[in-house]
Amino acid sequence: MKKRNKIIYWIVTGFLAFGMTAGGVQQFLQIGGYIEIIQNLGYPKYILPVLGIWKILGVIAILIPKYSLLKEWAYAGFFFAMSGAAVSHFANGEPFTEALPSLVLLLVTILSWYFRPDSRTIVSLQKST
Repeated sequence: MKKRNKIIYWIVTGFLAFGMTAGGVQQFLQIGGYIEIIQNLGYPKYILPVLGIWKILGVIAILIPKYSLLKEWAYAGFFFAMSGAAVSHFANGEPFTEALPSLVLLLVTILSWYFRPDSRTIVSLQKST
């Protein structure tokens, strides 16, 4: 069971890291259509580099060993960013397909957090075995 969970963790965390890094770099550099997306949602353009840096730093926090509390904050940040993105699309009456990337990353964030090994959790949050 533990080996299966570890495999699931690294698969979903790899996907999460790739997705957040790709989006973070594109947002930081303001490329890939993000300016149009963010403006259509009613947000200012200057929010893009901030979101991009936070995503890149969050990926680093999740991938490096130790620093369990920092990992919890990174997961929370990803959860808020992706759920907020999905809600923003829905609130603006956009089709489900526009919110799908953020919903996929939201699901992957939750799965990565759930399947993380005990060595990557805060001691008081460790799952009983």
